[in-house]
Amino acid sequence: MDRAAHADRDTALRAVAMVMPMIVAAMTDRRVGESGFLHIVIMDPISCPTVDAFEKSILYEESVGDRSAWDADYADYARAKAAISWRTGLDSHTVCETRPHLLRQADGAVWGSVCVEGIVVGVSGANPWYDEAFAAAVAHAFKAIAKARSRQAD
Repeated sequence: MDRAAHADRDTALRAVAMVMPMIVAAMTDRRVGESGFLHIVIMDPISCPTVDAFEKSILYEESVGDRSAWDADYADYARAKAAISWRTGLDSHTVCETRPHLLRQADGAVWGSVCVEGIVVGVSGANPWYDEAFAAAVAHAFKAIAKARSRQAD
């Protein structure tokens, strides 16, 4: 599988690091989510669901909180959400709420992932509307970092 010129694992790591202070602060608010845990999955933006394997297309993952204390497999949920957006090119909320005909039998109906101009990020651990907000923040940071790297290369 090819890799993107300006959107690699380092871009993903930097995007998560940029947004992490917001996530850490939000995770202390029980209205955001009761688990206190979170998992983030970023897909390679040039991977193709009709050609590439899902697992090999995961560019970066990061967890917030002690995984040994998780009360659910947030990584599995985040991957499942990302898979919906990766496969459809749509936010998982859009698919789950307005296009359920695009869901596969193995897909969950839980949302919290985004597809921003081909950048897919899935998040799980908070309420789905906050998972979606965190995913969108990471995706937009990823896009900004890729743009900056492209400019530096010119």
